[in-house]
Amino acid sequence: MTDVTAAEQSQWRNLEQTSGKNQAEWLALASSQNFSKHSELVNWLKSEFGLGHGNANLIAHRAKQAVAGGEPAAEDLLAAQYSGAKAGLKPLYDELISFVQSLGDDVELSPKKAYVSLRRNKQFALLQPSTASRLDLGLNLKGLEPTGKLEASGSFNAMCSHRIRLSSAADIDDSVKHWLAEAYNRG
Repeated sequence: MTDVTAAEQSQWRNLEQTSGKNQAEWLALASSQNFSKHSELVNWLKSEFGLGHGNANLIAHRAKQAVAGGEPAAEDLLAAQYSGAKAGLKPLYDELISFVQSLGDDVELSPKKAYVSLRRNKQFALLQPSTASRLDLGLNLKGLEPTGKLEASGSFNAMCSHRIRLSSAADIDDSVKHWLAEAYNRG
């Protein structure tokens, strides 16, 4: 992840905490306005919601990108991840998402180009179809020693401390659910 991307994600998290609105809500509000100029949208966000220039500018830029088709929709990102040779991994993804959503209604799914980030207050896990036959479950469990299926993430993804490799529905056993619930509880 680039420093710019990390900084932007941090800015969105801070904005959500201070405003009570998530990224999707801000983008929907901004996209519903018919301002022809970027500066008009920035000024409206600042005056209507009391936002600082940095936050208003971020929202305006991303809203204009979305309208212009600059960023793919979440459904499109997910469909692309589980297409072709990786299509057989979609049932594993679905099972894990179903389990995570049973833990609480505060889980935010944030599809990226190569993976789906699972967040509460912060990212606690990610799901990535890494090969045609393996789905990687990245977990944030800092301070825990790797054991059994739970291995150190190594170079897999710097945003996770641990990883579990999954190739079939049988791999999603009680230990996997335990570690996923532990990461959720820490998130």
